[in-house]
Amino acid sequence: MSERPAIYVLEQDFDRLSAMLEKQLHGTETAEALALELDRATLVDAEKLPSGTVTMNSLVHFKNESNDAEYTKRLVYSTPRDGSEECVSVLAPAGAALLGLRVGDRIDWPLAGKNQLRLKIIHVTHAN
Repeated sequence: MSERPAIYVLEQDFDRLSAMLEKQLHGTETAEALALELDRATLVDAEKLPSGTVTMNSLVHFKNESNDAEYTKRLVYSTPRDGSEECVSVLAPAGAALLGLRVGDRIDWPLAGKNQLRLKIIHVTHAN
């Protein structure tokens, strides 16, 4: 796997994600990978967040370079049940991979029993 880019996580996102991961009785492969990503993250407050960084609740336009498909999804804690918006959970492989990346960053993310996701961040819009 290629070297992972630096990631930046808002302190409040880190706190909520850490608490969420602690409550997981049986950690999934993705939850364990997310915990490792949080361990290596640089924690920042909103004023020091580098521009174009993927945070929780941001709208992310990204490309899966494995199949050339592009997506625009909101990174959420859990997927809304009403399906009113295109979302990706931070506990899904793509969601965990996106957290903390910046526009232009690429990451290779392993998938269980498959190859890997190759994601590139194109654009990020933060929630108000």
